[in-house]
Amino acid sequence: MILGIGNDLCDVRRIERTLERFGERFLQRVFTDVERKRAFAKGAPAATLAKRFAAKEACAKALGTGFRNGTFWRDMGVVNLPSGRPTLALTGGAREHLERLTPPGYEARIDLTLTDEEPLAAAVVVISASPKA
Repeated sequence: MILGIGNDLCDVRRIERTLERFGERFLQRVFTDVERKRAFAKGAPAATLAKRFAAKEACAKALGTGFRNGTFWRDMGVVNLPSGRPTLALTGGAREHLERLTPPGYEARIDLTLTDEEPLAAAVVVISASPKA
């Protein structure tokens, strides 16, 4: 069963300008350590960060919370499974909200797709639940 769907589009140039203006303060507020490390390991951090920014926005929409009611930017972190498939690891208020959304006896799954075509980055999040095995 689908619990929530969200999508977002982010302009990479906006992330570049925000990085120039706010630097580490912006990075610390929005991104997890894993996300920052991955972005700066590559040559163009703004594009990588823009995709993750869009993923967080899409996830907040799929959860139905936005960034309020105890849900913060760093409560949602883009991670890759051993297969390479991206997903979101939720902590704090985002995790608590997901647990409230998930019916008893079910297990939640977060599917994430990321894409970019300069100057835009996009993400789609589908949160679903299936019976526990």
